[in-house]
Amino acid sequence: MTEIAFAFRCVLSSVLIGTTLAAAGEIPMSERRSGYDMMSADTKAMQDDDTANPASLWVLEGETLWSTKTTNNKSCADCHGDTAQSMKGIAARYPAFDTKLNKPIDLGQRINLCRAEHQNATPFAPESRELLALTAFVARQSRGSPIVQDDPKMQPAIAAGRALFEQRLGQLNLSCAQCHDDNWGKQLAGSTIPQAHPTGYPIYRLEWQSLGSLQRRLRNCLFGQRTELYAFDAPEMIALEAFLMWRARGMPMDAPGVRP
Repeated sequence: MTEIAFAFRCVLSSVLIGTTLAAAGEIPMSERRSGYDMMSADTKAMQDDDTANPASLWVLEGETLWSTKTTNNKSCADCHGDTAQSMKGIAARYPAFDTKLNKPIDLGQRINLCRAEHQNATPFAPESRELLALTAFVARQSRGSPIVQDDPKMQPAIAAGRALFEQRLGQLNLSCAQCHDDNWGKQLAGSTIPQAHPTGYPIYRLEWQSLGSLQRRLRNCLFGQRTELYAFDAPEMIALEAFLMWRARGMPMDAPGVRP
């Protein structure tokens, strides 16, 4: 367990549970702030400069994978061409409803479906370096694009995600909303509590010293609540992703981001 994770558990137990949390409710759209807005000037500078942003290493790997032909002699570029045009705004619309599967999927799942269906290639494992690299490369093309979650077919998943976000879980009996709606901007274990808008994913976290997906971050939070972790790509994970993207609708993407 990292020092931050240990501190997270201890501080939550001694502070949040030991005090009465005012139920402030959902953050008004006019007051929404991304995690980027709450970072130090040094961390912002690291994200803003692609030569200093550690996530750029994954983006470069993703660019190579994008043009790499698989077992049927087909690459992503063969179908989609120039990502600056074909992929612009795509990451800002995921999770999205897949009519063939009749369920919502996130961007990583979409990439793996393309590999299996169109490239006759083995899907990458969740949170693998290859999948993160391709996801980061695709997400980079949406930097500055507003997040959109307006498909009516996504409403059941968004509603399920909202219920999970507001549900108290684990030994600490805490919900996501208690931190990210009711107490954002306050300090927890020396770090500022963000509003949990997923504008920068996949992100390079200084705590991780690595790139990670939104699902990895959600599992970190579940661990902090001392509750059972949902498996990668579980319906609960996709529902939480969908709700968080809906909650951040209209905010610009800044992926791949850097966070503390």
